[in-house]
Amino acid sequence: MQLDFNARTVLVTGAAQGIGRAIAAAFAVSGATVVVADIDDKGLAITADELDVTAHAIDLSDRSAVHGFIASLSHAPDIVVHAAGGTRGQAGRPIEEIDEADWRSVFSANADAFFWLAQACAPAMKSKGSGRLIAIASGAGLRPSLTGIQAYAGAKHALVGIVRQLSWELGPAGITVNSVAPGFVRSNPTTERQWQAMGKDGQRLLIESIHTHRLGSADDIAAATLFLASEQAGWISGQVLSVDGGRS
Repeated sequence: MQLDFNARTVLVTGAAQGIGRAIAAAFAVSGATVVVADIDDKGLAITADELDVTAHAIDLSDRSAVHGFIASLSHAPDIVVHAAGGTRGQAGRPIEEIDEADWRSVFSANADAFFWLAQACAPAMKSKGSGRLIAIASGAGLRPSLTGIQAYAGAKHALVGIVRQLSWELGPAGITVNSVAPGFVRSNPTTERQWQAMGKDGQRLLIESIHTHRLGSADDIAAATLFLASEQAGWISGQVLSVDGGRS
């Protein structure tokens, strides 16, 4: 199967590192015009330089900033992949210690940001009669999170719910809305800290719980994302594709 994204404009968020950067790179190799966005301006500059793509530093949790950003683009995105979010530097702590700022920052980066992006991009997609909206969720959106971060599990579950709801709403306009739920991937400093914190016994147990007995890579997640963005996936919508070596 040849996935061709020539004449497609793709927006990838969270592209400053890890999975987002790998997704942006895969689209660029496949012929797409790629725009990348992230709150991390330094990491984003590295991505833009490596891939020779257009970059925009932005806080995607800000609705007005997102709408202004989308309106400023010379070409409305045909495909949007929201890989931004994550844990916002947090670690697992007892429920009694979580304050409002901790809770809201994770929700705003994951669930809120995807909704604002969809809201801003839907009108142009509707007018063309086609579009792809893809959220990078997590296994933590389907079950308790290995991170132990309550807000992360809640936000990723919310993200899956938004995907399913928007699929129902936008499907008649030719827009598919899907999610990729990665298993544990060592793709950035946060996941590397989580990996080290498991210790050798925890690492062994995790790998043994995966059917393929190996961790995945950012490229594995990118491959699944490109499939859902392709013309060949035109009758797939409202789905969560677990890419986790069979652990789910």
